[in-house]
Amino acid sequence: MKTTFQLSGIGAVAKTLLAAAPNKNICLYGEMGAGKTTLVKQLIRELGAVDVANSPTFGLVNEYDDASGRPLAYHFDFYRLNDEMEALDIGFEDYLNSGKWLFIEWPEKIQSLLPDDAVSVFLHFIDENTRSIELNVC
Repeated sequence: MKTTFQLSGIGAVAKTLLAAAPNKNICLYGEMGAGKTTLVKQLIRELGAVDVANSPTFGLVNEYDDASGRPLAYHFDFYRLNDEMEALDIGFEDYLNSGKWLFIEWPEKIQSLLPDDAVSVFLHFIDENTRSIELNVC
């Protein structure tokens, strides 16, 4: 899947991504400001989480629950990570085994910890209102 979209149409992109993903480990690649967090916010909304997503930059991970209070998805932002051990220290391997949706920003910081079948999503900034997205499925 490769497409260009307006930010106003990000809901349709999120729906398509969720339907196309062969598993729940989604790695988001892109420069700062490319729209990774904006896309995750929409993905969380499309999944029906009760909370509004925000960036976990300082806490590394945010948990989002369904209406019954059960975990639905986890959103990681590894931008400030110094090494992979920090991801292991927060229990990243347990999250991988949770069976829940994982949305991982800056996955290149933990490359050796990612499963081989993780879905790679590449976002590119075109202009203030336009982005391109490419989904690579292993």
